[in-house]
Amino acid sequence: MAFGLTHSGVSRRAGQGGRWQWVLPGVYAAVTGDLSADQRDMAALLYGGQGSVITGPAALRGLRITGATAKKVDVLIPAPRQRQSTEFAAMHRSTRLPALFVAEGPLRYAMAPRAVADAARFAGNLTEARAIVAGAVQKSRCPIHLLTAELSAGPVNGSRLLRIALSEVADGVLSVAEADFRELILRAGLPRPVFNALIRRADGSVLAVVDAWWAEARVAGEVDSREWHLSPADWERTMRRHNELARCGVQVLHFSPRQIKAEPRAVVAAIAGALAQRGNRAQAG
Repeated sequence: MAFGLTHSGVSRRAGQGGRWQWVLPGVYAAVTGDLSADQRDMAALLYGGQGSVITGPAALRGLRITGATAKKVDVLIPAPRQRQSTEFAAMHRSTRLPALFVAEGPLRYAMAPRAVADAARFAGNLTEARAIVAGAVQKSRCPIHLLTAELSAGPVNGSRLLRIALSEVADGVLSVAEADFRELILRAGLPRPVFNALIRRADGSVLAVVDAWWAEARVAGEVDSREWHLSPADWERTMRRHNELARCGVQVLHFSPRQIKAEPRAVVAAIAGALAQRGNRAQAG
């Protein structure tokens, strides 16, 4: 309008057969067809107004922490501003607008700690929150201490999933399957292992990192996802590692993510049996 367009002129361009399309209130695309992820981000940012910043899953994609296209574009806006969420643009009024952000051209993304924390806060369930937090930490894109600081600085309401996921990651859990394994072990009342434990040889060199480690019984629990064994080389590497652990007196129990979900009693029984057997052997020795 500032450049001389009229409402009727805009309507004509964005109407049937026109070269524009309506995207969000007050926001039009000068192209037809599906919008790219960046165009959706830009539209949501324009709708949010001056000073707004993209956060959550859309920001994680923009920061290349994940490649998934976000269903919604979460935008932080100043608390006094009245802006309703609509279509794919989710508006979040905040008194803690990021002082720093990552600029990708005209796009503004919250930095990784805020984006990860908000994505976990907005998650629909614990599994989703786990994947967000563990994925960011595992890829070394967001240190745990910065996420902890963000948790402390952010609102208490709505932080439950973030708090649980962060406590699991701080305990050494770095994947959703590992989180399910940890939860099963603790819920079953089994002796608490060290999660993601570093096992060393007698000379101090690193033997392996295992998902769960009961040091006294020298029993290790491993969650083996099929994705890690897609080639003969992967399988051979796993077997060499298993044999080396066995040679050093470690009993390794392997479980698939499906077993942990579908056969929890069998998993618990296998661990309890191994711990009892190895414990009795140690006492006899």
